[in-house]
Amino acid sequence: MAQKSTTFGGGVTLDETDIRILRCLQQDARLTIKEIAGQVDLSTTPVFERIKRMERDGIIKRYVTVLDAEKIHRGFVVFCSVKLSPLNQKVAQDFCDIVAKIPEVTECYNISGRYDYLLKVHAPDMKYYQEFVLNVLGQLPMLGSLESTFVMEEVKNDFGVAI
Repeated sequence: MAQKSTTFGGGVTLDETDIRILRCLQQDARLTIKEIAGQVDLSTTPVFERIKRMERDGIIKRYVTVLDAEKIHRGFVVFCSVKLSPLNQKVAQDFCDIVAKIPEVTECYNISGRYDYLLKVHAPDMKYYQEFVLNVLGQLPMLGSLESTFVMEEVKNDFGVAI
């Protein structure tokens, strides 16, 4: 019996087994091919080939280790909304190139609305963040304004994508 396939944006087609494999990997990327094969009722070779295909096609971008930010003294989380001035393609690209190299910034999104970018910043504490704003972000020539929103409690943080 043929499996149902779903075509996603960009022409990516995944069948039910591909989706089950991706769910396994999102839950625990350290699973062996043999363990995944057991969970999706296939032998190891087709599972290995499917994973390699999804890596090659860019569906699987990379494998990461999720750290406990509190335990490594980086649990002070701030969402920093940034407005650029002036705003044009070169300024935006320069900003993105700079932000990509700042280790405290763990996520950066180009957004719509009053601000142009939303940064997720991990810091040890408020004093560190204050110095970061003054000595790192505040030194960017294209920075028009920023607004900081401090996280009081993380309620949900799923690192995967629902599929």
